[in-house]
Amino acid sequence: MQLLRRVYQFGSTKHRFASDITSTNRQKMNLFQAINNALDIELGANPKALLFGEDVKFGGVFRCSQGLNEKYGTDRVFNTPLCEQGIGAFGIGLASVGYTAIAEIQFGDYIFPAFDQIVNEAAKFRYRSGNQFNCGSLTIRSTWGAVGHGALYHSQSPEAYFAHTPGLKVVVPRDPIQAKGLLLASIRDKNPVIFFEPKALYRNAEDEVPLDDYELELSKAEVVQSGKNITLIGYGTSIRVLKEAAKLAEKDGVSCEIIDLQTIYPYDGQTLVDSVKKTGRCIITHEAPYTCGMGAELSAFIQERCFLHLEAPILRITGYDTPFPLVHEPIYLPDKLKIYEAIKKSVNY
Repeated sequence: MQLLRRVYQFGSTKHRFASDITSTNRQKMNLFQAINNALDIELGANPKALLFGEDVKFGGVFRCSQGLNEKYGTDRVFNTPLCEQGIGAFGIGLASVGYTAIAEIQFGDYIFPAFDQIVNEAAKFRYRSGNQFNCGSLTIRSTWGAVGHGALYHSQSPEAYFAHTPGLKVVVPRDPIQAKGLLLASIRDKNPVIFFEPKALYRNAEDEVPLDDYELELSKAEVVQSGKNITLIGYGTSIRVLKEAAKLAEKDGVSCEIIDLQTIYPYDGQTLVDSVKKTGRCIITHEAPYTCGMGAELSAFIQERCFLHLEAPILRITGYDTPFPLVHEPIYLPDKLKIYEAIKKSVNY
């Protein structure tokens, strides 16, 4: 535990599930508006919070920072050069001297030039000093996943690369309410966090979002739908697909439990184990490639702890081990029919 405390700084802030939020002061927002609202709240409450990245001053490509430069000024909301390595390094430097650094990498596909700064500097800052100094107030926001026309350089899901790095936290929200609460929790968490935002949901996901300042607990999975016959695990955009597949399976009399991982790393293994011990079957899905994806890690984790409870092999429905295609995107992505077929295969095993 002492070693773990050097890598992660544990906080005592109480967080809540979305279902625990009782506020009636709500407004209809899509996902990018919920992100904007969270950033606005943090910038307003924390004078040391700085927001920066490519085109951020003008609202960003997806409009997530729209209006914030005008409200808080260029000293706090500003553009950077087109240099992801520099954005990452600048954020580490700011966080290490007491600022709350909120860096934006415009597309997750282009986070790789900053890879060395993130995994070798940000993730190890606290550990290498024996907890004498850190850059824990760094949050790196980036878009993530397929969008319908992004092809190989604007559609990737790089979460597994970073989930292999102790010292980082990796988060992917599924809808506007989760996006706001998880982003505020990520910004205030005293560990560097990579916050991936599903760009396909920026305008497609809508909900009545509480206007209050609230956080949702990191490293806590949420049981989105209770069931008794099979456990379906995903995150981000895949939760919508799992719900569609579960509706198809329900017509066959199959009761599906759906779990949103939310925090990819460090993930909530206990919620997964409890569910699979109950249902005896499990399917994991994500857009990223099959080999060495998060599905492989979760499958091994669950199998080690639930072997005697399993009624069928754990199945993974994922993207293929190829570069992300353009015209063949519908074939590449996991969809409700692929998952429905996997459900039938598992139930009939």
